[in-house]
Amino acid sequence: MAYHELIKNFQRIRDYMREFYVYGFKSREEFDKKSARSYDNERRRIESYLGDFMEFHQTGTGKNVFLSIDSRNSIHNPLYKALKTKSFTDGDITLHFILFDILYTPELQLSIDEITDKIDNEYLYRFSSPMFFDTSTVRKKLKEYTELGLLTTSRQGRQMLYRRTGQWEISPLTDMLEFFSETAPCGVIGSFLLDKTEIHREYFTFKHHYITHALESEILCRLFEAISEKRCVTITNYSRRTNYHREFMVIPLKIFIGVQSGRCYLMSYNLELHCMKSYRLDYISVVQLQEPSPDFDRLREILHQIESHMWGISCNVSLEISNGYEKMKEFRLEHVEFTLRIDASEEYIYQRLKREKRCGTVERLDEHTCRFTADVFDTGEMIPWIRTFICRIASMDFSNRTIENQFRKDLEEMYQLYNIGGNC
Repeated sequence: MAYHELIKNFQRIRDYMREFYVYGFKSREEFDKKSARSYDNERRRIESYLGDFMEFHQTGTGKNVFLSIDSRNSIHNPLYKALKTKSFTDGDITLHFILFDILYTPELQLSIDEITDKIDNEYLYRFSSPMFFDTSTVRKKLKEYTELGLLTTSRQGRQMLYRRTGQWEISPLTDMLEFFSETAPCGVIGSFLLDKTEIHREYFTFKHHYITHALESEILCRLFEAISEKRCVTITNYSRRTNYHREFMVIPLKIFIGVQSGRCYLMSYNLELHCMKSYRLDYISVVQLQEPSPDFDRLREILHQIESHMWGISCNVSLEISNGYEKMKEFRLEHVEFTLRIDASEEYIYQRLKREKRCGTVERLDEHTCRFTADVFDTGEMIPWIRTFICRIASMDFSNRTIENQFRKDLEEMYQLYNIGGNC
């Protein structure tokens, strides 16, 4: 029989799913964060809704369990299933269906006393051992559903009346929701809406389908809420380097999403370290909303200025700000310059360079030569991109000599590995 226990702590599921899918290929013996029994319980729980995508390899160290997802065959993000599970008691589920059966139409409005009387007199009185729902329990459930937007309230004198929220016709939006749910941050919202329709056209397939952002949906939603309300937040951040969780008070400013990996980052101002700093969302486990920040707008403006020298998410800018006045400590930009030789049949290389230059500039020197220049905070972030132009780089000049020398050394080692001559 399938394992059907529902989720009580989603953070635990995030941890295990990252081990299975993102970092992956660990055996039961190699997973040392929790006990073997906890590993088995969480694996069975994940298997109950992702069983079609779970595979394993038998190795000398044991059985390695992992998720295998082919975007050609899986049009919808399967990780959304983890967010569509919820723990509940017998009383929770019974009261849920009773309330929506009583409030069966948006036109019907009832007070809490009327709802409680109907529950006792029309739904539970025939049971030999009836389940009892007092007024306090019903009120808490009605308040929860009102906050979720499932119910709306109005006052009639001193009485609070409850009614079901009207529904929008979303069938004409199916195509938009199909695209939104697979590409946008918090796309799980679109997936929930699609579940309410009977139309699934499945028009879209993706060559690069980044699905792991689904696991950060709750964290991302809280951060968007804080940004829209210009609030400070306390985040609990995990460091894989130190294997330690630490809390930071930050002002969230913007969400960055890597186009090559789909990885999400929070760009923020750290109130303790007095600097602009980024945090990977998959390392953030808790977001607690704090008071609004009077410096939010000014910090957003400063971030916008800084972005003109950011290749990725590194900026290394220390900044003291108070009462609308900022003092930016001295920082150094690193100059990057390289020249490319382009054959007559390789005009697409020049077009690609222009398309991918980001904060850099591209200058055409002659028919077969062009130069790229940029002043950035971190040259190291550019190296993976610069490597894609190997064999066309005629010359290069980095102000960060350490990075340049390492780049040349890596090329020399590659030449030796393939037993070919080179001159870097």
